[in-house]
Amino acid sequence: MRKLLIQNATVITMDPQSGDLRPGDILIEGDRIAAVGARITPPDAEILDGRSFIVIPGLVNAHMHTWQTGLRAISSNWTLLEYFRWVHAGLATRFNPEDIRIATFVGALNQLNCGTTTLVDWCHNNPTPAHTDAAIEGLRESGIRAAFFHGSPKPDPKPGEPHFSEIPHPRSEVERLLRGPFASRDQLLTLGLAILGPHYSTLEVALHDFRLARELGLVASMHQGGGPAKTPKGWDTLEQEGLVGDFVNIVHGNDLPDDRLARFVDLGVTFSVAPENEMAQGHGHPITGRLRKLGAAPSLGVDLESVISGDMLTVSRIALAHQRALDNAAYRAATGAIPETSTIPVREALSWITVEGARMLGMQDRLGTISPGKQADLVFIRADALNLWPVHDPVATVVMQANLANIDSVMVAGEWRKRDGKLLFRDLDRVKAELSRSGSRILAELGWQPESQQARSGARIATD
Repeated sequence: MRKLLIQNATVITMDPQSGDLRPGDILIEGDRIAAVGARITPPDAEILDGRSFIVIPGLVNAHMHTWQTGLRAISSNWTLLEYFRWVHAGLATRFNPEDIRIATFVGALNQLNCGTTTLVDWCHNNPTPAHTDAAIEGLRESGIRAAFFHGSPKPDPKPGEPHFSEIPHPRSEVERLLRGPFASRDQLLTLGLAILGPHYSTLEVALHDFRLARELGLVASMHQGGGPAKTPKGWDTLEQEGLVGDFVNIVHGNDLPDDRLARFVDLGVTFSVAPENEMAQGHGHPITGRLRKLGAAPSLGVDLESVISGDMLTVSRIALAHQRALDNAAYRAATGAIPETSTIPVREALSWITVEGARMLGMQDRLGTISPGKQADLVFIRADALNLWPVHDPVATVVMQANLANIDSVMVAGEWRKRDGKLLFRDLDRVKAELSRSGSRILAELGWQPESQQARSGARIATD
């Protein structure tokens, strides 16, 4: 078994028992962390000098629609309603399976490049099994750890077709996946369900989908918010039926009333917040602070690279800054004074993209901290970089100052995916060209134009 000993690094374990080590050593055996300590006696192992690095647990991106990688930044000026019409009812309908594969592949590579070792790929543009299989293949090719959340497309119905809200999640397709690519749950790729939930489905469909997820032992993740609910009293029935529990993951949740949010926290429901995208598209204020008041915490996700960047360090920084701003404003409104101290420490923001991401997936036993027995998912941040030096507080340095340029190396399950600042994938130019052709073709089919051209032509995008 291959052994690697990382010596004399600054190690942010996120494990309360181990704490931060400066300097610290990490022993890796195969795909797992064998030991963490201030000074590990070198066994028969390869030695890596970690003196120039801050080592953190692999980041967890708890919510992203990776199939939109080829549409980067085209939605950056759109509200949520514009996004629904122009992406789901328009652009999404032009994707063939190869478009899904290349977008998912490159999107996953970029996550690795940015320090994300676990990606929750919320795939809801899969009208055929071939689209689904292509997305899974893209994840597999990248080498990332991923939870593939199988969803359903959201086009406008054609004459004679039911609305997507009336279509239950396809049991036969989920069972096919469990017999095939997800036959084992002890692998890099795992399965979850990206269901409609009561906000976007009929009550009959919601009951079906929740029961299906519970029966199969899968996470049931759903968007909550964005316009009026399809089934306004749906959550009441789901609670009465005992279908709300720790297998349920709510994305966004901005419009949930306080009493329901408190009940959900008590029931073990997890929440995935996409702070930058929620503020940009009109969801409302992220619920980070509301969860904290209940003794809970969010996981965080990018959501849409068609709107924002895919960098999870930026996501955590925005989530922290936004909630601090709300807390500071509330204090000033109540007292007329500047708060005496900050409400949220930076370590908590780092936990949102490590520990809480693992908790959301039910993978606390293998992810989220640098602890013996867990998977060797690690990120090496170059601490001697000009924009980080000198490092007085390593956690604050990572959360408040580090960026993509500082992520030197990334390891997933003991395997290097990035080394010395470069992804270990040799043909990036080819796949970038494939992604560009895919995205350009899809946009051209609907007549999309950059904002500068829209101003001259008066056109935006066609969806008919």
